[in-house]
Amino acid sequence: MCRNIRPLNNFEPPATDDEVHAAALQFVRKVAGATKPSSANQEVFDRAVHEIAHITRHLIDDLVTTATPKNRDVEAAKAKERARLRYGA
Repeated sequence: MCRNIRPLNNFEPPATDDEVHAAALQFVRKVAGATKPSSANQEVFDRAVHEIAHITRHLIDDLVTTATPKNRDVEAAKAKERARLRYGA
């Protein structure tokens, strides 16, 4: 599950709230050991996702780097090429 979490820092354009929420959701799923919580745990699960997304947004916004921002399209193309080499056509 966590291999789906992608780096979100230092991209142009910056990470969207949807991307931050998706990463938080993946993290909570991994920690909880379930992709879908029971109805008894739904509220706690949702609250954890919300809080982690909130903290993650603050982290991304507050990080400082001197590196030039990465281009999303270029990074996606690199990832596709790595996958092609790893898994074949």
